[in-house]
Amino acid sequence: MTNSFHGLAELLLAGPQYRRSGTIRLRVTPAGFATVAAPDVQAEADALVVDGRRIPYAGQTFAQLAAAAGVDAGAPEGLYKDGSGAGVDDPVVTTGAGTVLGALAVGDAALRRFAPDETPVLWPEHFDVGISLDEVNYGVSTGDTAIPEPYAYVGPWTPREGDFWNMSFGAARPLSALGDAAAVAAFFAEGRAAA
Repeated sequence: MTNSFHGLAELLLAGPQYRRSGTIRLRVTPAGFATVAAPDVQAEADALVVDGRRIPYAGQTFAQLAAAAGVDAGAPEGLYKDGSGAGVDDPVVTTGAGTVLGALAVGDAALRRFAPDETPVLWPEHFDVGISLDEVNYGVSTGDTAIPEPYAYVGPWTPREGDFWNMSFGAARPLSALGDAAAVAAFFAEGRAAA
């Protein structure tokens, strides 16, 4: 169940950061993902890291982790309707950590290669890392109801038509079909040319 990483992003990083620093933006790190402002919280494959302290997920709920980390658990209020669906009393289950965190790392690397002057943002609402250029969104999702596995996407703000565009929101390709960051960056470049 990959929902726990989405829940960690929303309930223990973005929510507390929004209440304290006014932003929900997160960032991909070499070991997982983290806040961009106070409080300084990082989520790794098996533990939350706060002020250099590792707090293992095993056997914990989101509320228990929040208490141990000294943050107030909860999603950012009033900013978006959809989200992880995780509740503060749900247990944290980190099955699939390699797939989820690997997808975010590939996405971040691909975006930096494709648009080196842009800073990729990990958004907690849909749990995707992306950028916007010239009214087109580029990014990598860890999977959702539309595509249940990690995928790269190109989403023009205005719908496009043609062979490249295979989704209602634009174009998407599973990471399993693309491979590495270079191939994902090439997909983004193809999308930019088609847009």
